[in-house]
This record gives sequence, C-alpha cells and structure tokens, in this order.
Amino acid sequence: MRYSMFGQTGHRVSALGFGAMNLPGVPFEQADAALNYALDHGINYIDTAAGYRNSEEIIGQSISHRRSEYFLATKTNKRDYASAKEEIERSLVRMKTDVIDLLQIHYVNYVDDYKAAMAENGAYQAALEMKAAGKVRFIGITGHRPELLTKWVAKGQFDQVLFHLNLAQPFALDELIPTLTKMGMGKVAMKPLSGGFIQPVEKAIRYPYSQDVNVIISGMVSVDEVKQNLAAMELEVEAEERQELEQLAQQLGAHNCRRCNYCSCPIGVTIPDIMISSQIRNTFGLLPKGLGFYEKQKESIMSCADYEPCKEKPLCEQKCPYHLPMQKVVQETAVSYYK
Repeated sequence: MRYSMFGQTGHRVSALGFGAMNLPGVPFEQADAALNYALDHGINYIDTAAGYRNSEEIIGQSISHRRSEYFLATKTNKRDYASAKEEIERSLVRMKTDVIDLLQIHYVNYVDDYKAAMAENGAYQAALEMKAAGKVRFIGITGHRPELLTKWVAKGQFDQVLFHLNLAQPFALDELIPTLTKMGMGKVAMKPLSGGFIQPVEKAIRYPYSQDVNVIISGMVSVDEVKQNLAAMELEVEAEERQELEQLAQQLGAHNCRRCNYCSCPIGVTIPDIMISSQIRNTFGLLPKGLGFYEKQKESIMSCADYEPCKEKPLCEQKCPYHLPMQKVVQETAVSYYK
C-alpha cells in the first residue's frame, strides 16, 4: 500500500480509502467484516457522510474500538450554522468518537450554496467552532464543479478537496489538482468506477492511482471488493501504462459532463449518467450496475424524442453550464442501446 503525507495535516494516509456510502445496503455482519479487513490490510482512510443513511452508525459499531488506526472523514450538506453544528455533533455520537479528523462541507456545486455555507451564520462557521473545540481537526469541501472548486479554495480556508477523478471524468487534472498541489492541500479522488459504470475495475482504479492524488475513495461493501481494490494497487503505474490510461481517459471523457446535476429532465432521464456512460458503453460495455440503470431508465430514454416541450429547445440544455448536446446523446442512446 502506498502512503503519502495528507496535505499539511501531518497525517500519512493510504492511497486507497474505504468509501462507506453503500454499507447501509448490506447486512451488518458483511459491512463489519469489510471494514475490519480493510484496516487489517493497511487502509487507514475511512470516508462517510451524515447523509449516507446509517453509514456513520455502522462505522461506530464496527471499528470505533480501533479508532487510533484510521483517519476519519465525514461530511455535512447543511448550509446554515445551526443545522451543520447539530449534524456534526450527531456524527460524533453515531461514530462513537471524540473527534472527526476531516469534516467536509458537502456537495457544493452552486455559487449560492457556497456563499450560504461560507456566510457569517453558515456551515463553515460551525465547522470552525467545532475545530476550536477540538471536535474537528481539519475542514474540507466536496463538489462536482472542478473549475469552481479551484476558485473557492484560493483563500486558503480549506485543508482538503474531494472531487471526481476517473477514466470518464478526468477534468480535475486541468486546474484543480495543480492548484491543490501548489497550495499543499489534501487531494481525494472519488468515484473511480463513476458510480458503477467503468470496467474493467482494475484499469478503472489504476487511472486515478497514476495521478497526483493522496487518496482514492472506492465504495466497498464486502471483503471480496476490498481484496479486488487492493489488488489493483499492488504495483505502481509505469510510464507505458500511464500513457495508455491517459489516452483512454481522453477518449472516455469526450462527453465533457462533470455530473454537476444542474440539468434536470422533466420526464426523469438521469442525464449525467447517460452522458458519462455513453463512451464507456461503446468501448467496454457496462458493469451489472450500469446495465441495471439502463433497464430502469428505458421508458424515460425512449420518450425523450417525443416530449413536445423540448422539441424546439431542450429544457435540460438550457441549464447546462457547459452547453453540452444532452438531448442528442440521449436520443442516440435510445436508438443504439435499445435497438
């Protein structure tokens, strides 16, 4: 396992982080075994959030007795002071710990959200207060807009950033990661499989592993998944493989969707998933989770071309900050995937 100094925190963290978002979906015994196996095999970064159902409670039940062995990161998606402080205090109780190593202001994609969180009575004030009280060690931010995150960290108010980085979403490499490196901040990449679309798994994980990040958060729910993720990181990425991965990322990232979720479809198409998986689907095919997504979305995708209010000017495209041809991709999917 590769370890690196996590920004300016003074902590050494494992390159593979345990993403606990999906643990509430499996039996407790399975989650408990996965978490403890991860710790036994060198993973020392645990990532969760107050909004991940009872994920924090599972962590508290499973590994709080091993608290000295891991760096604990959680999140609040509250924007006001009172709600954020209440949620942070609840997280401490749920995870059976006296201190949260990293508290992140979560899912900040809109300028208004950022302003609200950073205002005088915002969530950031609550995080600072909890830090002063010794209940939070470091403060970070998460989001899906790498160019906005780059601007928002410029004032030096955060210790870390959590961002997308995978073969289909390499966009953090442009400005965000170089900025974080220059500022000496913690760099955490999430969704190496892009939510269950990218395969093969080993290749998917080795791409962010080849980049300048401290931790790659991979969602794991079983001992077998932990083993699979660890195996993907056994060997360092050499120059030839890195070049191959870079070329593949350029190809799979051609859709240009950041998954900022500004777009919303009146007939229920989950547009970012269609956009991001479009190139993956054509190149590698889909993982079972991706196949399941397309089956669930079939009716909505097939209805896109017939939705009258969008025929002249697609409603989704009017909201996209990147001006992407979303309607065209959705309708092409309807023809090519379900033919």
